[in-house]
Amino acid sequence: MALALGIFIVMYGLLLFLPNYRPYIALGAAVLFVLVGILPISHVLGAINRNVILMLAGTMMVVELFIQSQMPMLMAEKLLQMTPNVKWAVIVLSLFAGIVSAFVDNVATLLMLAPIGLSVSKKLNINPIPIIISISVSSNLQGAATLVGDTTSILLGAYAHMSFNDFFFYQGRLSIAFSTEIGALLTIPVLLFLFRKENEKVSVQVETKVMNLVPSGLLMGMVASLIFASQFENKPELTNGMICVGFALFGLLYEVLIRKKKENALLVMKAIDVKTLLLLTGLFIVIQGITDAGVITEIAKLFVKIGGHSVLLMYVLILVVSVVLSAFVDNIPYVATMLPVVQGIAMNMGIQPTLLYFGLLIGSTLGGNLTPIGATANITGIGILNRAGYEVSTKDFMKIGIPFTLVAVIGGGLFTWFIWGI
Repeated sequence: MALALGIFIVMYGLLLFLPNYRPYIALGAAVLFVLVGILPISHVLGAINRNVILMLAGTMMVVELFIQSQMPMLMAEKLLQMTPNVKWAVIVLSLFAGIVSAFVDNVATLLMLAPIGLSVSKKLNINPIPIIISISVSSNLQGAATLVGDTTSILLGAYAHMSFNDFFFYQGRLSIAFSTEIGALLTIPVLLFLFRKENEKVSVQVETKVMNLVPSGLLMGMVASLIFASQFENKPELTNGMICVGFALFGLLYEVLIRKKKENALLVMKAIDVKTLLLLTGLFIVIQGITDAGVITEIAKLFVKIGGHSVLLMYVLILVVSVVLSAFVDNIPYVATMLPVVQGIAMNMGIQPTLLYFGLLIGSTLGGNLTPIGATANITGIGILNRAGYEVSTKDFMKIGIPFTLVAVIGGGLFTWFIWGI
């Protein structure tokens, strides 16, 4: 067990300090686990969750088609036409970013909506930094709302065998989607206060034209199919993955055979984040290795030792630790590692793990908003501002990120406790 733990700690340290090499670090650790005999080679294939890999790859391609269609841009422009001033324009853009990111990758959401925020600020001659930061943190917030909203949601869905519908209603109770939406609604007063002086009128023209409605249909069809598949308990293991890949392949064939847009199809295929898929593949193998070696069991016992047998204390501990760590550590490897730990904690305490799973997801999803480096969308947003000639300080970011995160975490966390803890 000591060797497995040692390799895991070194791997995690390297993941933290060498983010550009994360896939190779995880795969290298996985190979090492096999070579030293911690995980038999016959168990490797079974350790890889192919449903997660297929879901991610398919969703990435469908989302890229949706972005290419310009539909999100058109929707944002139409929404801004209804806003009376800058203050409400920021709130509308932020909430819209959250809604879109429940189905579309957070970074992709930001890349779609940041140009609109920059355009509004340029027309009105106001500082775009708080606007782009607000869009960024909002896009991170609602990734936990649906099964396809974020990689961490897909990981939870696969590990806990949760369907698309289960993110809304689970075991006869309101589920994680409602916790996330309550957190999002509670951020509105925060934004109203932060932008209380921005009362300039907004004038936005609807300039975007959508010439291809098929991608919008594909995205809606994929979500509808996932909902339909949720009705069947004993469906094949790869059902969700095959649904996502199936819609992606249909989109590719439509671009090549009907629209004769081979270059678009290539862009869609390039949208697959191979590095993330390789990272997850390596992590799946490593986590299976440390599970077999007994490391996960010992970590779970340590949590129980710290938190005792108080369910409330354990829930708060997991929530707070997840928020703090996700402010500095990428939440994908963190959640992938912690899911079996949380299950082990629940087993040791003799309780159902659902409450703790939701605390883990809320904390790890929202914790990235505490710091500029806590989430990829935040880093991307700052990069966009830098390219536009604006320097973003840590203070600028945290002035919005901290109250935004605290309100959303406390609100979503309390709701989850009242539904699942009492």
